[in-house]
Amino acid sequence: MEQAIALLEVQSMVAAIAGLDAMVKAANVRLIHVEKRLGGRLVTIVIQGSVSDVTAASQAGAAAAGEVGKVKLCEVIARPHEEVMKFLTTG
Repeated sequence: MEQAIALLEVQSMVAAIAGLDAMVKAANVRLIHVEKRLGGRLVTIVIQGSVSDVTAASQAGAAAAGEVGKVKLCEVIARPHEEVMKFLTTG
């Protein structure tokens, strides 16, 4: 099964939580990374799963996050290179 990741960047912690909740409820995905900047005012969450699950989850997450905050980015990367995965799983 081909793996994929999705990045959802939003402008508030509340929007990030709403988006993540929708993502994990919409498909079989798991959270692999969270990045908080500006005291939680800019939050990026990264999920992983099959390409179809990640695509469905990212759409649901962006829609849910957009209802309560501003979505800056929502991107799916199919078959990410191992160096990208090292970057996301460090530290």
